[in-house]
Amino acid sequence: MEARAITKGVRLSTRKARLVIDLIRGKSVNEALQIVSLSNKKAARPIRKTLQSAIANAEDLYDIDVDQLFVVRATVDMGRGLRRLKPRAMGRADIIRRPTSHITIVVGEGGA
Repeated sequence: MEARAITKGVRLSTRKARLVIDLIRGKSVNEALQIVSLSNKKAARPIRKTLQSAIANAEDLYDIDVDQLFVVRATVDMGRGLRRLKPRAMGRADIIRRPTSHITIVVGEGGA
C-alpha cells in the first residue's frame, strides 16, 4: 500500500526545492528523514514536514511498519505565482512574481 501527503502553496522556488527532493527519492524513510533534518536548505523544513505527514498517513490508514517504508515518489511542482508590484522610474510599475510550489511525497513498502 502507498500513502501520500501533499503540501500546496509553499513559498519556495521549485528549482531550489528539487535540489532537496532529489536527495530523498528512493531512500528508506528513516534515511530520508536524516538527510532532510541535516540539510541547511530553506526547502528542507517543508519537505520534512510533508514526509512526516506521509509516514503518519501510512501508519494510521494502512497499519504499515515505519521501518519497511520507502519514498516511492517525491515531486515538486510549480504552484501559482504571487504577483507583487515594484515601483520604477517615471511613475511606472513592474510586476514581480514570487514563486510557490506544491510538494508531493508518496511512501510505500519495498524499494522503488
